[in-house]
Amino acid sequence: MEKVADIASDIGEYIRQQRSNAKISLRQLSKLAGVSNPYLSQIERGVRKPSAEILQQIAKGLRISAEALYVQAGILDLPTGGPVGDAIRADAELTERQKQVLLDVYESFRRENSASRPVAESAATPKTTAPGAEDPEDTTKESA
Repeated sequence: MEKVADIASDIGEYIRQQRSNAKISLRQLSKLAGVSNPYLSQIERGVRKPSAEILQQIAKGLRISAEALYVQAGILDLPTGGPVGDAIRADAELTERQKQVLLDVYESFRRENSASRPVAESAATPKTTAPGAEDPEDTTKESA
């Protein structure tokens, strides 16, 4: 039960931090998210753990990805992406929206490169000739 309280506290703190970064008052966010002011206050203080639906509404009000809130709330596992993705997610100087855009661009480059890799590798693979066989492109041998 202690773990649930920690998660509620963590998500509340995270929401408060995002609200503060966006320079939105508690009252403004409650209107944007369509949740009552007291309920949002309880979430931020860690008294209540919001449902996925409420988190989605709050994310919409904060203009951040719902996935970011789901990860913070323990609903979703932190996506893998290696050290670059981890560094982007950990950067406190970036907003959630900026982080998501960077991650999307990075992943699109990775997908593009992995899709083109088999073609590039086959072109770069050195040609091998069976042992003892003559290479028809070998012009160093003199013909008799």
